[in-house]
Amino acid sequence: MAYELKLPDLGEGLTEGEIARWLVTEGQDVAEDDPLVEIQTDKTTVEIPSPAAGKVTQILVEEGKVVPVGTVLVVIGGDGAPPRPEARREEPQSRGAKGRCAACGG
Repeated sequence: MAYELKLPDLGEGLTEGEIARWLVTEGQDVAEDDPLVEIQTDKTTVEIPSPAAGKVTQILVEEGKVVPVGTVLVVIGGDGAPPRPEARREEPQSRGAKGRCAACGG
């Protein structure tokens, strides 16, 4: 199963961060807590560790880009394909008692 690392809320009212430097490459195996990326903000530069072990399958934001908190930065594990949204189940529409049309009796 793939893990998507999103830019975390770094506190102090910060709403975005710049990808200063990637510390991994696509295809590289990482262990939990290995350093992944350096994020630069107006106030500091922070190193973000890997929350999961696995292969870095996709780096989604290039160095130098400024992105808002919550943006998916990297995918670890899985096959590298973007995750599929879950299929929505629709409730069948009620047709009244015993499936008959109440208006026409049919």
